[in-house]
Amino acid sequence: MINEIKLGLGNPPLPIYLYIKNEKRDNEQYCWYRFLREQDKKIPVYETELTGYINEIRITQKEYEGEDTLKLDIVVSADEIYVIRSGINTNFAKSFLLTASLIEDFSQPLIIAVNPGKKNTVFCSIKDAQTRFKFKRDWDNNADWDELIKSLQLKLSSNPKFELDEQEIAPITQPQPPQPKSATVHSQDLRIKQIRTLTNYPVDLIKEWLQFQNASAPSELHVSVVDKLVKDICLAWAADKIDPNYAASSYQQQVLGAVANGMDEVTAIQAWMNYVMGQRATVSSR
Repeated sequence: MINEIKLGLGNPPLPIYLYIKNEKRDNEQYCWYRFLREQDKKIPVYETELTGYINEIRITQKEYEGEDTLKLDIVVSADEIYVIRSGINTNFAKSFLLTASLIEDFSQPLIIAVNPGKKNTVFCSIKDAQTRFKFKRDWDNNADWDELIKSLQLKLSSNPKFELDEQEIAPITQPQPPQPKSATVHSQDLRIKQIRTLTNYPVDLIKEWLQFQNASAPSELHVSVVDKLVKDICLAWAADKIDPNYAASSYQQQVLGAVANGMDEVTAIQAWMNYVMGQRATVSSR
């Protein structure tokens, strides 16, 4: 379908730059600002979430107070092209990289949210735009940030790219953003994806398990078989934290029991994981 061409006067399509800064104005907390190039100033953005397709991430060198600094640019395709810019060593950039490393499928829209921390810090969280499932990964200040960046850039390498010279947007490849898949995700496939992400379970092990079952996706199997996979994933996560027998019995009581009483499975598993970590801390302190 050919896009309708707007005739007459107009302005070039400029990327919208969002800068990270935790600040209170008029008793309101703001975590990011939009840069208005024409007026050479930044205005606070009230909304805390940006929904769109993550096209790519870039490392950009900029001069700040007379010194060259490295910035992490997150390019997002939405109603406009947005560039979220933050210092490479900020809590926002690091929390984005840690969380984004959990995501395998960038062809679906995601929600990038800013969250205020202590003092002037800002953290990033990412959610699935369709389910609002929040990707979670424990903070790791010793993570290999260069490796996380390279891995993420590799995952995004097939996405459309734009030449962003901060003056005008020019497509490098086809200027069409990724489109949502027409078919809805099967509930069993989404179920395993959520639990795998929650427990940081390796994708390769899921693929090996599916091959053993002569299947390519959980949706091809009976729900009872998928139930066993969920249990195996959870017990594998707990294997190095508490006694295996105790892990199995507590899973039976706190997860299966809670789900039978109407609790959401992911919520029940998350509560059980917190319980396991609490038991681990108790044992370690003895």
